[in-house]
Amino acid sequence: MTIKKTLLASVIGTAMTSAAIAPAALAENTLRMAYDADPVSLDIHEQLSGGILQLSHMTFDPLVRWTKDLKIEPRLAKSWEQVNDTTLRMKLREDVEFHSGNAFTAEDVVWTIERLKRSPDFKAIFEPISSATAVDEHTVEIKTEKPYPLLLNLATYIFPMDSQFYSGKDSDGDPKDEIVKNGNSYASSHMSGTGPFEVTERQQGVRVVFERNDDYWDESSPGNVDKIVLKPIGENATRVAALLSGDVDLIAPVPPNDLERVRQDDSVKLVTMSGTRIILFHMNQERVEAFEDPRVRKAFAYAINQEAIADRLMKGFATPAAQLSPEGYAGHNDELEPRYDVEKAKQLMAEAGYEDGFTISMMAPNNRYVNDAKIAQAVAAMLARINVKVDLKTLPKAQYWGEYDDRAADMMMIGWHADTEDSANFHQYLTACPDAETGAGQYNAGNYCNPEVDKLVSEANLELDQAKRAEMLQQMEQTLYDEAAFIPLHWQDLAWASDTNVNIEPVVNVMNFPYLGDLVIEDEE
Repeated sequence: MTIKKTLLASVIGTAMTSAAIAPAALAENTLRMAYDADPVSLDIHEQLSGGILQLSHMTFDPLVRWTKDLKIEPRLAKSWEQVNDTTLRMKLREDVEFHSGNAFTAEDVVWTIERLKRSPDFKAIFEPISSATAVDEHTVEIKTEKPYPLLLNLATYIFPMDSQFYSGKDSDGDPKDEIVKNGNSYASSHMSGTGPFEVTERQQGVRVVFERNDDYWDESSPGNVDKIVLKPIGENATRVAALLSGDVDLIAPVPPNDLERVRQDDSVKLVTMSGTRIILFHMNQERVEAFEDPRVRKAFAYAINQEAIADRLMKGFATPAAQLSPEGYAGHNDELEPRYDVEKAKQLMAEAGYEDGFTISMMAPNNRYVNDAKIAQAVAAMLARINVKVDLKTLPKAQYWGEYDDRAADMMMIGWHADTEDSANFHQYLTACPDAETGAGQYNAGNYCNPEVDKLVSEANLELDQAKRAEMLQQMEQTLYDEAAFIPLHWQDLAWASDTNVNIEPVVNVMNFPYLGDLVIEDEE
């Protein structure tokens, strides 16, 4: 087997220059793309985030994936069978190679699942899987100890990794499969996937270059992009200007303030859709004694005007939220509405003994979510009305996540898209009692804990009757609302813009994981 260009490039490290790309590798159809940030790592198990999952769909393939209408279609698994309530058997494609040239087999799926189960970020959602077994070279069985209604949903997040490529030790004597959060590891700077693109250059914060995998297995893909140059541009105005001037061909996200400007420019096209990513603030009960009192948490909830944020800052490009679950999710509770009332907030603060308020620290990213820094500033100003003084610090995404993991502020912003397209996933990561062993509450920066809610969600995840399960998840949302477990802001809508000859509409989706391997650049007229 031939050692391909990505394997050769990856061993050079993360600070490669454009000179490392041979002239023959320059592509005919090149997409110049600007996102608000670049992936923080090449290890797709290091961080459960939108950026990493976008990277995963470019350079790896999942066993199955979501269609635009939220149905599931085969990818590396060509068929599957629910053998019984606790066993899913999958038949794998036989014509697939990793970028390294290694053959893809069932053992790679087993190895990947075992690695996911020890990833700090992923192990919580993979906790229901008790085992994965290679029945033969291209058949795998995935088992759960108890019935689990979302096992196929979970398979959309299994991107098989090259077990041979990541086995053994690196030059420093460290395991190649080691998962290092916010640090350096072999997997964070070396990659071998099965996907349509290979990383051939990476300069963190500057650019990432992807080149088409010449031996990509999916011959039915209409994609004709040979090379993608991803440039992170955190400043909204600069990103939009780069598109309108022709310096880049595709941008995301399009900031709300520029939607009309982009829409009215004949040289580009805009694609928008309602989103399912909740934007919220956590209140850390372990750092601030007052946050242990539900009256204080409710006061903060009453002090925040979600409607104003969605209308004025987001220009209507967001849906005000009072819960985790967007409409259409099983747990969405129609009775829950935003509760903005400053006088009620002041009353609750007085009842709790904090009429004169107190001082807190707050952190938010400034290049991860649409208008994230401005939203944080607005929330801080709203809290001032109830005598809460906020020491706000905003950071670039690359620095923010380390601070978030350390719970470095009293209030911290996070956005979350349910990985399984299901309500339970929100609670599992954002509001479950934190448990380092199981991974539950991995992103619960508020340290909120209600064992009864955890029990309810655990029972819902065993319930195969979907109507009963929905009732249980709606009860979960009601309790979180009643106890003001967090401060919901809005569900962030999605927007992409591109040159008119870049046909982005077929490849974008509500999950915000564009399937760029299928992207078509049309001939200029």
